[in-house]
Amino acid sequence: MITFDPDALSARRAELEAETVQPGFWDDQRRAARTSSELARTQRNLDMFERLQDETGELDGMLEMAAEDPEWKAELERSLAALTADLGRLQEEALFTGEYDTGPAVVGVHAGAGGTDSQDWAEMLLRMYLRWGEARGFKTELLEATPGEEAGLKSATFTLTGDNAYGIMQAEKGVHRLVRLSPFDSAHRRHTSFAQVEVSPFVDDDVDVEIDEADLRIDTYRSQGAGGQHVNKTDSAVRLTHIPTGIVVQCQNERSQLQNKAQAMRILKSRLIEREHEERQAAMAKERGEAQDISFGSQIRSYVLHPYTMVNDHRTNVKVGNAQGVLDGDLDELIRAELLRRAAVAPKGV
Repeated sequence: MITFDPDALSARRAELEAETVQPGFWDDQRRAARTSSELARTQRNLDMFERLQDETGELDGMLEMAAEDPEWKAELERSLAALTADLGRLQEEALFTGEYDTGPAVVGVHAGAGGTDSQDWAEMLLRMYLRWGEARGFKTELLEATPGEEAGLKSATFTLTGDNAYGIMQAEKGVHRLVRLSPFDSAHRRHTSFAQVEVSPFVDDDVDVEIDEADLRIDTYRSQGAGGQHVNKTDSAVRLTHIPTGIVVQCQNERSQLQNKAQAMRILKSRLIEREHEERQAAMAKERGEAQDISFGSQIRSYVLHPYTMVNDHRTNVKVGNAQGVLDGDLDELIRAELLRRAAVAPKGV
C-alpha cells in the first residue's frame, strides 16, 4: 500500500532547508533551482496535510448536523468529495521517485489507423488533456498541431508544466481506442479509431544528450496552425528526423525557424531520454522473466460511445460510465488507478 509519510517529508524539508543555507549554494544555479523547487513542493504538501487534518476534525460536527438538516448533508457530501480528492493527490506524492517525475512533460498525440475518424479522435484527445490540465492547475503550451485532410489532427505536441507533470502523465502513454457512430460516414455506421499518446520528460536545454548532426534530417515547411500572418507565410516550422531511431519531432509555434529548431531539439532530447528509459525497463523486466509490451501498439484504454457509453482502462479494469465527462477532462480516477497499479507491481529499489 502506498501511503503519505508526513514525518519523512518533514525530515526531507529540514535537509533541504539546511542545504539552501550552505555557503556557495547558488554557485550551481541548476542544482540550486532543483533544490528550491523541491523545498517549495515539500512545504506545499505539508501545508496541505495540516489543512486536511484540520478539516477532518471538523467532520464530526458536520455529521451531527447532517443527520437532521438536508442542507448540511449536501454540504457534508461536497466536503467529503473535496477531501477525498486532496487526499488522493497527497497519496500521489509518494509515487514519484524517478529522476524526471516531478518535472514537466512533453506530450505527443498521433492519429492512428482509421483515416478521418482517427484524426478527429486525436483532436478529441488533445482537447481532453488540455481541459484536464487546466482543471489540475497545470500550464499547457501547444507546440505544434498538424491538421488532417478533412477534419481533426494528424498530430499535436504540447508541454505540461506543474508539480509531478511527467510522473502523472506517464499513466496516459499508449494507444487509446474510440468506438462510436462515425460523423464522417454517410451511412452513420459504427467505427473504431485509434490514437497514440507519447509522453517524455521535458528536459532543460543543457541536459547532456549526445546527438550527432549527421544523424539528423532537418526539414522546414510552412506553419499550418494558428500563429498569425507571419508564421503562416514563411517556412518557419521545423521537422527533425533522428535517422538511427526513426523518431520524428516538429515544432511550429515559434515565430522564427531558429526558435522552432531549438525547441524541436529539446523535444528530441526528451524523446531519446524516454526511449532509453523504456529500453532499460524492458531489459530489467526480461531479467525478471516478465513479459513487458512497450510497443507502439500497446492499447491501454477504450472509449465506447455506441451502443453504450463506457470508458474502460484495460490495465486497471477501472470502468467509468460517464464517458463524456472523461472526454471533458475528468481523468483523475483513471490516472490515479494506473499510478497505484504501477507502484504496486514495481520491484523494490526500482
